[in-house]
Amino acid sequence: MSRSGRALGAVALALSLMLASAAVASAQAQSQAWPSKPIRLIAPYPPGGQTDVVARYFAEKLQATLGQTVIVENKAGAQGIVGTEAAKNAPPDGYTFVYVNVSTICINPFVHTRLPYDAARDFVPVTQHGLSVLAMVVPATLGPKTVKEFIAYAKANRGKVSYASFGQGSSSHIYGESLNQMADLGMQHVPYKGAAPATQDVLAGHVPMTIQDLAAVGPHIAAGKLVGLAVTSPQRWPRLPDIPSFDEQGYPLNLVGWNGIMAPAGTPPAIVERLGDEIRKLVHAPEGKEKLLDMGLLATGTTSAEMAELIRGGCARWGEAVRRAGIKPE
Repeated sequence: MSRSGRALGAVALALSLMLASAAVASAQAQSQAWPSKPIRLIAPYPPGGQTDVVARYFAEKLQATLGQTVIVENKAGAQGIVGTEAAKNAPPDGYTFVYVNVSTICINPFVHTRLPYDAARDFVPVTQHGLSVLAMVVPATLGPKTVKEFIAYAKANRGKVSYASFGQGSSSHIYGESLNQMADLGMQHVPYKGAAPATQDVLAGHVPMTIQDLAAVGPHIAAGKLVGLAVTSPQRWPRLPDIPSFDEQGYPLNLVGWNGIMAPAGTPPAIVERLGDEIRKLVHAPEGKEKLLDMGLLATGTTSAEMAELIRGGCARWGEAVRRAGIKPE
């Protein structure tokens, strides 16, 4: 190479290093300047369920660490689609995030033929903050204390027994329908617009059974108003050590749900990383781990890349569960 060629190469290398350094400095400055106004965290379910309760806990804690108000906005409807679509359409400026779960990200694509968002295209993962567990419950006045006792009750009342879920095609629906198919119960599915209203109707005796998140049913189990028959985790849940898992009782569901936070596609990576770091610190702290257990979540706290990989690798299993349960796309 000629002397002039080597000189041009050195200049190009120096220029590329300068540009890379400037990009890093710009990203750092952007992260340090953020947030300069309130942040919106969309919870795509009604108040009172796990999504809402955990989102409000995060909002309270993040407000202290970020120095800005975090506003939880409940935008319920269509099994989380309304709120998730609203987040997709928000400006990707780092001031709108959405609380997601396995239902909105992994299950909805298999049960809705015209879903108005694509998780891989329209969102960037921030963190998967916890694995979730649901509990099968019945009113204390119903009588059954185990899954087998409920199955006997349902078979003795075939055609008269229904179960509530927190939405058509939700994980709650899939768990309920999986049990329905495995035990040949012939139960009718009654979908609700969230865990809280479904739980209230079970408490009122309008529906005899539901499989719901612990944030919604846990307090009622503790109060003796609901009886927990099983949990969806592979092992017993630390907060409910007296309630066996479905696996333990001979009805393997083999599916574990999760919760996370995502941002509209195009949100600056430095902001995504900053928020992810703050949530990871929160959920890995002793207080955070305990709080999440109370709300039915086992703290994980993944990176953005790890969450993306978990979505790519895990959603197909939920699609197969939808097929096995006989849930038809709408």
